[in-house]
Amino acid sequence: MKRPTVAILGAGSMGEIFAHGLLRAGWDPEDLSLAVRRPERVRELEFTTGAKVTRSLVDAVQGREVLVIAVKPKDVPTVLAEIRDVVTTDQVVVSLAAGVPVAVFEAALPGVPVVRAMPNTPSAVDLGMTAYTVGSAAGASHTEKAEAVLGAVGATLELAEDLLDTVTAVSGTGPAYVFLLAEALIEAAIREGLPHHAAEKLVHETVRGAGELLAASEKSAFRLRGEVTSPGGTTAAAMHVLDNGGFRSLVEDAVRAAAERSRELGKRASER
Repeated sequence: MKRPTVAILGAGSMGEIFAHGLLRAGWDPEDLSLAVRRPERVRELEFTTGAKVTRSLVDAVQGREVLVIAVKPKDVPTVLAEIRDVVTTDQVVVSLAAGVPVAVFEAALPGVPVVRAMPNTPSAVDLGMTAYTVGSAAGASHTEKAEAVLGAVGATLELAEDLLDTVTAVSGTGPAYVFLLAEALIEAAIREGLPHHAAEKLVHETVRGAGELLAASEKSAFRLRGEVTSPGGTTAAAMHVLDNGGFRSLVEDAVRAAAERSRELGKRASER
């Protein structure tokens, strides 16, 4: 399909990731517009993207087919109030705001197709994972446009909306779990005598290789782990410590806490 024109409302971390990802995927700068708050960000993003950058949300959305809302959950009601009189049913709203239900957008923008999505930061290197759900007014053509934009930075997966808070806790928050593990491994390696540069290189490449192997293999994570864990060997000794320390329970508790926070953010946005 022809690449849809896109407005990105809120060019913070994720908004900027999508802007650059769309450009890498072949979008022309003139097919993008970005809305930001600070004047210095206007100049910066104009330089790095070549796209139209404005401080006016209304100006940014006009004439664009897909409107990506990439603001913090608490700012969603303000954004919707500002654009509600100019958004048309020919446009598609794609929300990246964690926890905010489709119903919030549909109440503010009656009849406008809405897609709620949860990407993650590996989108910055086109290895993102984005789960999404579609609203009641979104048809096949609207979903196709949204998928084209979301898929520009990685893989996509359509799910029921009641699963997106868990998605937020698993893949949205997930990179932070991996980065924390990498931090801990680097620190442990240094304590065991490795120089800092060697510890970082070993950990970074191990994390990347393990991720690539897991994604490419038809084997489950359980089976791949088993193949590394020889009875009585070094990996078995490490797994014993992790199991005794409650590693699995801590991960479960972390995911539960993140999911609950996502639901809380959505509830607050719904009440405003």
